[in-house]
Amino acid sequence: MPYTAMRRAVSESVSGLPRAFWWLWTSTLVNRLGAFVATFMALYLTLERGYSASYAGLVAALHGLGGVVSSLGAGVMTDRLGRRPTLLIAQASTAVSVAVLGFMEHPVAIAGVAFVVGMASNASRPAVQAMMADIVRPEDRVRAFSLNYWAINLGFAISSAGAGFIASYSYRAGFLIEAAMTMVCAIVVFAKLPESRPVRTEVEKAAEPEVGLGTVLRDGRFMGVVGLSFLVALIFMQGSVGLPVAMGEAGFTPADYGLAIAVNGVLIVVMQIPVTRFIEHRDPRRLLVISSVVAGYGFGLTAFAGSIGIFALTVCVWTLAEIVNAPTQTGLVVRLSPVHGRGRYQGMYTMSWSVAALVAPLMSGFMIDRFGAEWLWGTCAVLGTVAALGYWGLMRGLPKEAPGEVAPGKVAPGTAGPGAVADAPAAVEVSAAAPVAPRTDSVAAPLP
Repeated sequence: MPYTAMRRAVSESVSGLPRAFWWLWTSTLVNRLGAFVATFMALYLTLERGYSASYAGLVAALHGLGGVVSSLGAGVMTDRLGRRPTLLIAQASTAVSVAVLGFMEHPVAIAGVAFVVGMASNASRPAVQAMMADIVRPEDRVRAFSLNYWAINLGFAISSAGAGFIASYSYRAGFLIEAAMTMVCAIVVFAKLPESRPVRTEVEKAAEPEVGLGTVLRDGRFMGVVGLSFLVALIFMQGSVGLPVAMGEAGFTPADYGLAIAVNGVLIVVMQIPVTRFIEHRDPRRLLVISSVVAGYGFGLTAFAGSIGIFALTVCVWTLAEIVNAPTQTGLVVRLSPVHGRGRYQGMYTMSWSVAALVAPLMSGFMIDRFGAEWLWGTCAVLGTVAALGYWGLMRGLPKEAPGEVAPGKVAPGTAGPGAVADAPAAVEVSAAAPVAPRTDSVAAPLP
């Protein structure tokens, strides 16, 4: 029966993941459910406050710049202070700064606090991704990152729909609701998530030098991946910065753009889990090459769109690439990161997306104004091709990851093997040389 098959597929998709992962997943979902400010900030500044579109763009750029600044700092904090303290600081700071932003009146104060919000809200990403890498077995990481990405998009889809209703009542209420829900995430982290940072033994300290930002910058293969992720991010960002402008110039209304881009969220929510089941154990090199090409040429096809239906069809094409690319690329970053430097590596990777968020609006605006939208979409196709060739070359000879391994020094909660207690209050210390028995049960950790 279809229902039975669907139930089995869902069960297999969520089985075997530790309880700590589901609390982290819940924190992500709640956080994105309350992401109202990013949705209506431009409308708030132009309609509610009466500022110009240029000022709204400046505030958005400062918000993005805050994310660039905090990415590396948060990565260092993740490795030095730990995943849990970094998450607590980032989410509590986000809650406070978002609430303060709702009461700011002066344009300089609004811009300054928006910069702080950008710093705080992006600081949690390296910690979240590093913690997931710590607590999930290597063979389950693509599935875990995919489920987390699904939660991000599900929460954002719901919050985007709710933002309009909240804004019609009170913009300030949106700021306060987001602040409250983010503080809930901070409380969940504090109450339910044990620290997962691997402990360096004396032998490891003597054998391996401390991982610093210089170590990350000297890692040629990883920095190549960071550069390629920047190109891919530039492509995907055009869905929110280039596409609405191009559709507007072609005579389509904001409602038309809303219908076309809604396909992106719907497809991710519906297709992320089944597609992940299909790609989970496939060659990441091939997946990244194919997804880069499909993303580039998916946006390239937009040059030939002349109706809402065709625009929606192009969105379908590049959304499928996004579904494949996001968890695969995040898994690759973990694979290339040393265990004791995951925070710094994740911070550098996060920065590539933050920089792309700054560059993408400038790129789309310049190309559409000077050359026309067709040149923007052609450039996306070229960037996709370059990224695909880059992944093909960089990932040659990539060593395979041994299944069943977890970070040396600790066993992830709920993954200590058959009979492990899923509610372990903290990670269990083990010898770095001792093999860890892989989990053999197939019962899903219950959703919190």
